[in-house]
Amino acid sequence: MDALSIIKDKAKQKNRRVVLPEGTEPRVIQAARTIVAEKIARVTLLGDGSEIEKLAGEHGLDLSAVEVVNPAESPDFEAYVDEFVELRKKHNVSRDEAAATMSKPLFFGAMLVRHDKADASVAGSINTTGDVLRAGIQVIGLKEGINTVSSFFMMTVPKYRDEENRVFFYADGAVVPNPTSEQLASITVSTAESMRNLLDIEPKIAMLSFSTKGSASHADVDKVTAALEILKKEHPELKVDGELQVDAAIVPEVAKSKAPDSVVGGQANILIFPDLDAGNIAYKLTQRLAGATATGPIIQGLAKPANDLSRGCSAQDIVDVTAIAVLMKG
Repeated sequence: MDALSIIKDKAKQKNRRVVLPEGTEPRVIQAARTIVAEKIARVTLLGDGSEIEKLAGEHGLDLSAVEVVNPAESPDFEAYVDEFVELRKKHNVSRDEAAATMSKPLFFGAMLVRHDKADASVAGSINTTGDVLRAGIQVIGLKEGINTVSSFFMMTVPKYRDEENRVFFYADGAVVPNPTSEQLASITVSTAESMRNLLDIEPKIAMLSFSTKGSASHADVDKVTAALEILKKEHPELKVDGELQVDAAIVPEVAKSKAPDSVVGGQANILIFPDLDAGNIAYKLTQRLAGATATGPIIQGLAKPANDLSRGCSAQDIVDVTAIAVLMKG
């Protein structure tokens, strides 16, 4: 089975609930139909009930199979407004401002996740990444011990060496432009946890650079080695090494030559990139030159899952990300 099939099977077993804040978007309605039909998750749609009902009829979604909530009409609305005022008190948010914010489906959906009335939120088909992350950070907050919200792409390579459908996690490819050493370490911890949650396989992590084990001297290399030292001190349980060039990270024969004592041994399944330039370029190159499937970006680092979508996403993309999102809870 490929990785997405494994993830969907795991999601079905969990029987969790996803909130889809963009409930009046046709692609979201189509995705909701598939999610409930395949029993990937239970679904809450946010938005105007009459508009959702009209779209559901057009796209064959049985509304008895989903929960539909208009935020402003919810019995929880006033309590959520009060809570948001408290959450944002350092920013002097007024109650009127909080009410206006909480009437937005992205923020109301994040509050449902905060209160475990949904296990994950998935949005971004009509909202920007910045808007999705803002709602997640302000309402859900960061996971304990994590200092950075980041992302990864799950790259499924049709054939790598003798292995079919080889999976790599690339981080970060979408959120943090130029991470510090501390942020790189945080991104690494989040990505390792994501791999365990989704695929139940041991993370083997390479901190990538243009240098391998001191072959070059530069401040950019120092940033990576400093991140590795943080990880060794705070997370000695992780199988992680750096700084490594990518061939030393994923090719055992090269690793024997360039990094013979590496705990990764050229078999890394998580690649941590030094900056967003490298991560974004690498995932697109892998996608286009190797014919890999790029699933993501998957948001990580929040206390509870809230995931982004590309505004060009398909209904099937929403289904796939939903399966991933509900498993990110652990």
